[in-house]
Amino acid sequence: MDLLNALREPLFTWLETPVSWTELLGFGSGALCVWLVARQHIANWPIGIANNLLFILLFTDSGLYADAALQVVFIALACYGWWTWVRGGAPGERLRVRRTSRREWTWLLTAGAAGFAAIWLLLDRATDSTVPQWDALTTALSLMATYGQCRKRVESWWLWIAADLVYIPLYAHKDLYLTSLLYAGFLVLCVIGLRNWRGALRRDLAVAA
Repeated sequence: MDLLNALREPLFTWLETPVSWTELLGFGSGALCVWLVARQHIANWPIGIANNLLFILLFTDSGLYADAALQVVFIALACYGWWTWVRGGAPGERLRVRRTSRREWTWLLTAGAAGFAAIWLLLDRATDSTVPQWDALTTALSLMATYGQCRKRVESWWLWIAADLVYIPLYAHKDLYLTSLLYAGFLVLCVIGLRNWRGALRRDLAVAA
């Protein structure tokens, strides 16, 4: 409890809003994680898990309950993604970047729409969330994007870009200005990641041809 309280302590004030250790460490670990994903570096997974733990505390304190619960799912998916990146390719090969198939898109969009509706209803009726629809939307988009990241599907970056475009004003609305700035940085890194993964896909296709 002492550690949790220490993480909640404000370090400085920015835009008339106190910034805690939790938000600052979340900023740094989150930026590092996305940069590593863009470079297809396996270390993104343990760094991402640490980031998720920090964000559970931050989002719970800010009343973003779906985002807080989402971090628990992210931890489970990170364990799956970590294993997949190491073991999910052909024997003796790393997992390679691929495009999302039509079948994957069908069930992914169906699951995403159903998840959005269910989370919105839950937040609206069972919590004091002031932004249930936006919290639900970012949760659904993030889960869809994380699945694609675990499987190295290049279109996962488009889903992350869509989520970040909602996250940036949402966190600013909740006075999490440093986190909002972090997600603006994520948006830039997502564009870089999309470019890098597209390049990797083109190289793999050229080699296969």
